[in-house]
Amino acid sequence: MTILLVILAALTGYSNPSLTNPIEKVRAHTRSLEFDYVEWMANAAVVKARAASVNLPYTIDRQTQKQIVGEYLLTTQSILDKENQLSRLYADPSITDKEAATESIREELAELYARQTELAPLAEAILQDQVSQVVAEIGLTAAGQPIPNIWYHATPLPMALIVSPRDHIEQTANISVDTDLTLDQQIKLEEDVAQDLDVSSLVVQIGGVGVYPTMVMRSTNLPWMLNTIAHEWIHNYLTLRPLGVLYAETPELRTMNETTASIAGDEIGALVIEKYYPELKPSASFPDLELVSLPFDRPDPGSLVRPPFDFRAQMHETRINADALLAEGRIEEAEAYMEERRQVFLRNGYLLRKINQAYFAFHGAYADSPGGAAGEDPVGPAVRALREQSNSLAGFVKTMSWMWSFEQLQKKVNR
Repeated sequence: MTILLVILAALTGYSNPSLTNPIEKVRAHTRSLEFDYVEWMANAAVVKARAASVNLPYTIDRQTQKQIVGEYLLTTQSILDKENQLSRLYADPSITDKEAATESIREELAELYARQTELAPLAEAILQDQVSQVVAEIGLTAAGQPIPNIWYHATPLPMALIVSPRDHIEQTANISVDTDLTLDQQIKLEEDVAQDLDVSSLVVQIGGVGVYPTMVMRSTNLPWMLNTIAHEWIHNYLTLRPLGVLYAETPELRTMNETTASIAGDEIGALVIEKYYPELKPSASFPDLELVSLPFDRPDPGSLVRPPFDFRAQMHETRINADALLAEGRIEEAEAYMEERRQVFLRNGYLLRKINQAYFAFHGAYADSPGGAAGEDPVGPAVRALREQSNSLAGFVKTMSWMWSFEQLQKKVNR
């Protein structure tokens, strides 16, 4: 609770900002659309405090805990399905009486929301405790206690307006906007910011936010949820140390932070699955592969089975070529190239609304795997190299947490 109060004070303690500040120039377009984190955090903290006051989940046996989590996930899936149906009915121009057409679905949703309200504190307390147990086992605690406590709340998430200069790829603004912003509103916001400030802009969906309690997108994918709960807690952990305090100081520090959280989140999530939900663990056994030679003399090459589209490899290639064009000052040509590449992704089933400088500025910071949107950025490979050199996940996270420059990381990896 002390940490929560400090964060709230930081968020509410800004004086009147200067209109010459680049971020404030962007906020001139977003101010009326921005997500209210202070109210959300206060409400979520009340939910967490109530759950903690009745000592959840320690009064529930492990099998019952799994049943609660299972019912929570099923309820969430029903809600997502009904919300989708509701959106489609409201968007259907042939339906004139929307209220009558959606009455039964809205009634079902009201019942599902009530049930989710009952289940959420229980299920979240259980998942928090399971992640906490694993965090303690790997040694990322003080006197056996994660600091801060692992608190998260599943919720519809805000979206983020990402801004980058046009002549190079760098995130210069990341502003959270309302959850229910329509697609038309997103496009208008992007166009207004881009035209007024001559920048690249994009509204993106996010999976979690490292406020406190942390925000995690509603999902029925338990492995993903556990990875994200751990990922966002790592951000909380880093916030108390230089790498987190200096998150926004340089693009390199941001990538170091996000990549560390991604690596640690995935590893912790996998350990929770192995310990508490072994039935969800991917099978380590694979059937024997039968190799067949390619008949080059086939008369109809178009009928051959094509290799699968490698999203990460193709995005890596796109980033490298876009960087090269921008480095030569060929901005319009780079933007036309990125749009051409978007069409390639679209034809292969990836519904990307835009690929631009802002797209890479956001996604390129998550460099826990080779390739992808990071391109040739050396920061991600350096973080991955340090993880490979570290004897333990806890040692890796602790080492990263006390860094305040990319040069420190380079020296650590190369010594």
